[in-house]
Amino acid sequence: MGLLDGKFAVITGAASARGLGKATAKLFAEHGATVAILDLDAGQAQAAAADLGAQHVGLACNVTDKAACDAAVAKLVAEWGRVDILVNNAGITQPLKIMDIGPANYDAVLDVNLRGTLYMSQAVIPAMREQKSGSIVNLSSVSAQRGGGIFGGPHYSAAKAGVLGLTKAMARELAPANVRVNAICPGFIATDITAGKLTPEQDKMILEGIPMGRAGEASDVAGCALFLASSLSAYVTGSEVDVNGGSLIH
Repeated sequence: MGLLDGKFAVITGAASARGLGKATAKLFAEHGATVAILDLDAGQAQAAAADLGAQHVGLACNVTDKAACDAAVAKLVAEWGRVDILVNNAGITQPLKIMDIGPANYDAVLDVNLRGTLYMSQAVIPAMREQKSGSIVNLSSVSAQRGGGIFGGPHYSAAKAGVLGLTKAMARELAPANVRVNAICPGFIATDITAGKLTPEQDKMILEGIPMGRAGEASDVAGCALFLASSLSAYVTGSEVDVNGGSLIH
């Protein structure tokens, strides 16, 4: 008996083999969900979906393109009849200092992390409202809470803090329709985004700041997403859940 038996889930930015999205997709599938993996490249999205099993779907979708988000969800609703879960995982980061953030840097990071979260949510909300149930899980970051200091620049902190504000406002507005919206704030997680980008000194400094003494795994975030997607968290909405090994306790 899986926690997500009979549920249909959409996960953005989930084609990367070592990423949070793929780990989440895998865990959701193991718990009985039918999963759609959305990513920029159709081939990579389809390959990632095929890894999970034949019934899963891979679609190309640029989350910064509202029409593309609407079209992807329309296709899935036509095929599935419903959408129960959305995980807004697509994100990018740039390790820039405040004075080095140019207009193009700002646009890229804010668009994927924040605008993309809004557009994908807008795409699934009508179906969720109609069926009077749904769970949206947004990926924020500990850097939104502590003001950066790990990897992303200030524009990344700003985008991920924006995700928290958006999460809470959506949760308030959608609660009467029994649609829940929550955010996860991962700390330092070993994924492709950070792989090989840090010096040994930076690595050591980061680990010293984590009471649990280890970097997080993608599976640590996936487990939290499973809880928020499932009926175990039926009365949880508007929350931000810290998955950071104790690196920020507040």
